[in-house]
Amino acid sequence: MFSPGMHMDTDRLISQDSAENSMVEMVQITPKLIAQDQAVRNGLTIPQELLDYIPENYRIGANDALFITVWDHPELTIPGGQQQPTSANARVVRDDGTLFYPFIGNVHVAGKTLEELREIIATRLARYIEQPQVDVNVLEYNSQKIYFSGAFQNAGIMPVNAQRLTLLQAIGQADIDPQRADLSNLTLIRDGQTYQLDYDRLTSNTSRIGEVYLKPGDKVHMGVNDARKILVMGEITRPGAIPYRTSKMTLSEVLGTVGGPSPLSSSGKEIYVIRGIDNLETEKATVFQLNAQSPSAFILANRFEMQPQDVVFVGAAGITRWNRVISQLLPTATILYTGARTDDEIRSNN
Repeated sequence: MFSPGMHMDTDRLISQDSAENSMVEMVQITPKLIAQDQAVRNGLTIPQELLDYIPENYRIGANDALFITVWDHPELTIPGGQQQPTSANARVVRDDGTLFYPFIGNVHVAGKTLEELREIIATRLARYIEQPQVDVNVLEYNSQKIYFSGAFQNAGIMPVNAQRLTLLQAIGQADIDPQRADLSNLTLIRDGQTYQLDYDRLTSNTSRIGEVYLKPGDKVHMGVNDARKILVMGEITRPGAIPYRTSKMTLSEVLGTVGGPSPLSSSGKEIYVIRGIDNLETEKATVFQLNAQSPSAFILANRFEMQPQDVVFVGAAGITRWNRVISQLLPTATILYTGARTDDEIRSNN
């Protein structure tokens, strides 16, 4: 979570003359650095306005199919006869929000709750039927929708019904695509306002994410990880780019994915995480250094959390000519990331 320009304690800075006036700022990975980083991540909160929204009772809308029962009056309830299915006797709300009902004519129903419509119909029928007993149910919910896009198996439109629906319940129904999803990048658009949520972290830690209810018209987008990668280079088994799928990928997980090296077995090696390559035109990159020979190397690597577009470089210990190393490494990484972004843009436009 640290970015170039943030204050770094002097005990974490690596004193190297060759790093001065270079393209990078060097920081050593220490328990203190990880603790500060974790505190920032744990500070993620859910916007209060999302928590404040409480769904009201379902309100009827255009194209909803209603089944209206008038007890002891089958000629009104099932005018087509008992032999017809219930759906054949449904009354569909017109686009203008009205429906026709025998004896009482056109009734404006859009925006009313089922209880409100029941009372309206019972009151008007009372002119013709003594103490009518009326019930109203929705057979098909067609007027209100929630929209899902991005890395979902069931992306598309989800009808809103009379049951309150939480964000977590809806995501469960939409079914996250685990191979394509960037779980740290969940977007909820409501009434023109965009909310960015770290779904992975909010569901992995104690939070109030389960108290967020969806509202008709909400748009939920799960980010796709195609353009979010971690590049691994240097003295490793399988160099290359790996997708960034969650907000909690650690350095040890990344190294394990590409076949090592393990910090405990990296005799004579140093591990560097280079962050900020995609902003080199305006800011310095930050290089986090891990001494792989340190007794605490494995613990630190297992707790150091990665970010999208990070570059992991494994090289020999004792590198001091950082201007020379970075001048060779950064252009290569920049070209690879630029190529990856171009490929992603081509795929998204096709």
